[in-house]
Amino acid sequence: MLEKLAQIEENYEDLNRQLSDPEVTSDINAYTKLMKQHKSLGEIVEKYREVKKMQEDLDGAREVLEATDDEEMRELAEMEISELEENVENSEEELKILLIPKDPNDEKNVILEIRAGTGGDEATLFAGEILRMYARYAENQGWKMSIMNASDTGVGGMKEAFAMIEGDNVYSKMRFESGVHRVQRVPQTESSGRVHTSAVTVAVLPEAEEVDIQIDQNDLRIDTFCSSGPGGQSVNTTYSAVRITHQPTGLVVSMQDEKSQIKNREKAMKVLRARLQEIEEQKQHEELASERKSMVGSGDRSEKIRTYNFKENRVTDHRIGLTIHQLDLVMEGDLNQIIDALITHYQTEKLKAETVSAS
Repeated sequence: MLEKLAQIEENYEDLNRQLSDPEVTSDINAYTKLMKQHKSLGEIVEKYREVKKMQEDLDGAREVLEATDDEEMRELAEMEISELEENVENSEEELKILLIPKDPNDEKNVILEIRAGTGGDEATLFAGEILRMYARYAENQGWKMSIMNASDTGVGGMKEAFAMIEGDNVYSKMRFESGVHRVQRVPQTESSGRVHTSAVTVAVLPEAEEVDIQIDQNDLRIDTFCSSGPGGQSVNTTYSAVRITHQPTGLVVSMQDEKSQIKNREKAMKVLRARLQEIEEQKQHEELASERKSMVGSGDRSEKIRTYNFKENRVTDHRIGLTIHQLDLVMEGDLNQIIDALITHYQTEKLKAETVSAS
């Protein structure tokens, strides 16, 4: 590991030199690419240098302990050695986690899909609340979230919604949110006070650029139709809504939020590319099924991942057995406790897998 870290540090210094080169700074694409590499290596190098400094201090404290007969000095040296040994051990574990190969999608923006599942009107209401929860979380993270398309219901809920979330490392934090989110509560329409169970499905798709997914235009059937729902004079008068069917896979994407047919088509193509990339990645994931069993979960939309119990102010993530009694805060976008626990669990399992394969 030390040889690998020394090589990373050397590469990091080489990137520093390249980023000072006028030829590189004048080429925005080359500069952006190098900056991403520089940023990804920077955290590792910083932690590596921190460990080296602590190791030097530890060696120095041990030399003092061996060289002195002064009891007070020996006691101080022993305390320092104990503290430094613990810090070095913890920092080395953090370094191992930083060295785990990152998912190539980690830094990407995401397309968030939310759909009401079982539970009728109550499911559509909860779908709207889940969308709001993620909007608040995105705001807390300093990300930008924009609604691409939403199908509202007459009761104030929504059947489905698509949103784009843009920012730093969005996918790395949102990736484990895919799956079935179950809600248990007394619906507003329930007069007897009986608790109902409803469900919402969430899919988090990394944004796919055209260079990531090549789509043959001959494989697409594009239909236009009049938009429906709120929207003013353009509703039911202009063919601005777009439905794109990818004939080889049967995937269908519809967009009608914009008054412009061109803009609706652009949004629909973004969602289509993301879904096609998800299909391609799922094929690769199935080939690594044995590895995925040791991870947090498949991220499959049919997998029940979390339960929100309003009566007990409780939220439980079933994949890692985490239960917290702060549902009110979670619904306001305070998801850090859950998401950080999921990331830590994933990293630990990945580290175990890396250790086993290395041995």
